[in-house]
Amino acid sequence: MKAEYKALLDNIKEVEEQIPTDENFHSRVLVIDALNLFFRNFATINMTNQDGAHIGGLAGFVRSLGSLIQLVQPTGVYVIFDGVGSSTNRKNLLPEYKSNRGINRITNWDAFESLEDENDAKVGQITRIIHYLQCLPVKVGMIDKAEADDMIAFMSRELPRRFNTQMIIVSSDKDYLQLVNDHVTLYRPVTKVFYGPKDVQKEFGIHPDNFIIYKTMLGDQSDKIEGIKGLGPKTLLKLFPDLVNVPLTMKDIFDHAEDHLKEHQIYARVLFAKQNLLNHYKLMDLKNPILDDRQIAYINELINEENNDFHKKHFIELYEMDGLAHFIKNIHEWVTNIFFTLSRYK
Repeated sequence: MKAEYKALLDNIKEVEEQIPTDENFHSRVLVIDALNLFFRNFATINMTNQDGAHIGGLAGFVRSLGSLIQLVQPTGVYVIFDGVGSSTNRKNLLPEYKSNRGINRITNWDAFESLEDENDAKVGQITRIIHYLQCLPVKVGMIDKAEADDMIAFMSRELPRRFNTQMIIVSSDKDYLQLVNDHVTLYRPVTKVFYGPKDVQKEFGIHPDNFIIYKTMLGDQSDKIEGIKGLGPKTLLKLFPDLVNVPLTMKDIFDHAEDHLKEHQIYARVLFAKQNLLNHYKLMDLKNPILDDRQIAYINELINEENNDFHKKHFIELYEMDGLAHFIKNIHEWVTNIFFTLSRYK
């Protein structure tokens, strides 16, 4: 035991010596779309503990959080959840927004007898995740009636402005591509790809600022957003070539259609759908997040507050209590190596 204790102290000392003195919490920030990460793990990891309770989403989230920190090596971490009633504001703009979500089960095994059982497991595991996060040197944010993407969008503007932050957003949601710039990168765990401005241009053939127009014109079935019938990515770029290199507005799109596309069948479709396109654009515009003054004040308080303390002992107690043993090898070493360094940044 003495030898193990000495090795642990030596490891902590080595980690402390590696921390650059010119960096702080907001130098290089990892911002995680929490429910996006949770649901991906919940739907794919069929794991139960010794009591037969499903813990796949919880276990997968904890391991994924550690893997992301190891991958990015951030100085600070924010974990942002959707608040209760978070889609209310967008449903006021588009009643069918996300209307098809949550109706069917997202797992395809027999761990749950019904949709109600599955939903209970989701709520229980998400609540437990927050207990784990309270033990770790990360900041956790959630606001009633605010979506995580609006909070993250506001932070993507505020952190670089105030702290010159390099920010890495983690989500499989492509909507965040519209926020990508020299200070903001999107990492999509599903494809394991980091998107900077050049990566967006290479994959989609457009300027990152125009991704919202790209999605508005083409539509998004997952959010019940209808695009222009008969319009695909290649045709869109052929008809609106300025999308490639120049940041545009929807007014620019309508003006271009008026000036150059009157002889094309797309012109009539764009003209007919103009109001719907403007509504959909507003719905998806993360450059102008849907937040009120109270919600903005909360985010600023979150940014300004001290980082959580690191409570390794309590984290391990939760880990053992929930029956996650053996899911992560060498859990004591794992949690120290990943989170101790983060606890040193202020």
